[in-house]
Amino acid sequence: MQGDKQVIEYLNKVLTAELTSINQYFLHARMFKNWGLEKLNSANYKKSIKDMKQADEIIERVLLLEGLPNLQRLGALKIGEETSEIISCNMKFQHEQVSLLKEAIAVCEKQQDYVSRDLLEDILEYEEEHVDWLETQEYQIENMGIENYLQAQL
Repeated sequence: MQGDKQVIEYLNKVLTAELTSINQYFLHARMFKNWGLEKLNSANYKKSIKDMKQADEIIERVLLLEGLPNLQRLGALKIGEETSEIISCNMKFQHEQVSLLKEAIAVCEKQQDYVSRDLLEDILEYEEEHVDWLETQEYQIENMGIENYLQAQL
């Protein structure tokens, strides 16, 4: 089924964001694991795996639309060196990704590709929930102090 070129282009942009996210969250997970922060390791690892599944769905959609998924492009990773900075880097990345998803959804809507739109809306819903989780972590650090927060993550 021949898809709209602009929709395929945006699906590839979202794919780039997902591939970047996989690497960023996976590295952060392993950093947390190395530091003994098992709850943060688990949360970041699960996010990385979810992003891999989302990337797979996008790849399948691009192929169905007779496009070529671009797996060679990767955005810059935002890597923190300590817990607060990692959460901040992830938050910055999430805001960029949410903005891109909203743009891509609008393009799909305009081109009347409702299946691609629905796929991207599902991804957007998950990403917005993750932003909420990150905001909760920032709130806890601010109100508990970093020492108490880190102790709760062991």
